[in-house]
Amino acid sequence: MMRHLLKLVWNRKRANALIMLEIFFTFLVVFGVGTLGMYLWDNWRHPLGFDWKNVWVVQVDMQQQTDDTFTPEQVETTARLAREVGSLEPVEGVAGAMLSPYSFGGYRSGMNMNGHYLEMDFDQVSEGFAGVMRLELVKGRWFEPADAVLSWRPIVIDEDLAHEVWGDAGPLGKRLGDPNPKEPEPEMRVIGVVRDFREHGELSGPGNFRFDYKQLGNPKYRPPRALLARVRPGTPAAFEEELTRRMQGVARDWSFKITPLEQLRQTAFRRTITPLIVGGIVAFFLLLMVALGLLGVLWQNLLQRTREIGLRRAIGASRQEVHRQIIMEQLLLTTLGVLLGTIVVVQLPVLDVFGSALRPSVFVSGLVVAMVSMYVLAAVCALYPSAMASRVQPAEALRYE
Repeated sequence: MMRHLLKLVWNRKRANALIMLEIFFTFLVVFGVGTLGMYLWDNWRHPLGFDWKNVWVVQVDMQQQTDDTFTPEQVETTARLAREVGSLEPVEGVAGAMLSPYSFGGYRSGMNMNGHYLEMDFDQVSEGFAGVMRLELVKGRWFEPADAVLSWRPIVIDEDLAHEVWGDAGPLGKRLGDPNPKEPEPEMRVIGVVRDFREHGELSGPGNFRFDYKQLGNPKYRPPRALLARVRPGTPAAFEEELTRRMQGVARDWSFKITPLEQLRQTAFRRTITPLIVGGIVAFFLLLMVALGLLGVLWQNLLQRTREIGLRRAIGASRQEVHRQIIMEQLLLTTLGVLLGTIVVVQLPVLDVFGSALRPSVFVSGLVVAMVSMYVLAAVCALYPSAMASRVQPAEALRYE
């Protein structure tokens, strides 16, 4: 049966080549959209590393062109702002940070470590950050005021970074990064490890993260760009007006933008999910076009093969055998197109296109989704033409010209 089908496919190789090419490109698009969807779903299932509920973000603008330069007065004013916010009745805790979770963009650092290049995201935060964001400390400790006078830089890292650098060994007290004689800086030592921290939200992929210490009110630290305040559940939106008024009383010439972290989360979610929606719409219309094209080609082939099918019926082929033959031919063409697409797709992990961002299980899931989609599409498109072919009577082969 398979040899006969291969012979039939080869005899109409020109027409079949176009169908295979169409299936090939559609497979690639469906694979891309499917893999992105599985990637986001896989990320959603993993722990976030912090609690965003009931946290308000205050963006602090000191009304100057750059915050790379700052004065001791600005540093002290920021510390007063944090104390003023923390003194308000609905506020349970306040912390400073250069960037808040769900922010667009971020800080990224690279360094050599044990002979290979290591990349990580990082943020500079005050000692209150762990309490406000409810980080789960699994090893060591969090920052404390005494860390400001150390001769080395204390850092807290997440489990992803700890595992990549030290594996199962304990990272506490160890240096992060190889010494660089060209750019001598205080060495970074690990004082604590938190659960995997995904700054950009539930849909962001796994990655290394590092927290640097920033002491509010200390002139050697740049003032934070954001203050994060955890408020009591049920705090009304009207509290924003009082909060702004109290901060404006401390720094009249500065401006403040208050946003619930939940709102930033929704914005980040829309920003991440939009490419998937657009890709899904493109894939849907592409599949629709392929389906219509396959129906047209199969219908044309059926008209051209009336005599062939009638002769098959005349020599004893049943309607079920003809029906099965047409479907099998289409599935065979789909297999050849999918096989070609799979050969191209499997080169991506071989060439390390995704790096460590895409888990093998996600890649395989996206590949399976694309394969199943193409086979379902091919089978559905072949149902009606194959049913029509099975109704061809032997006498029609004699009348066919």
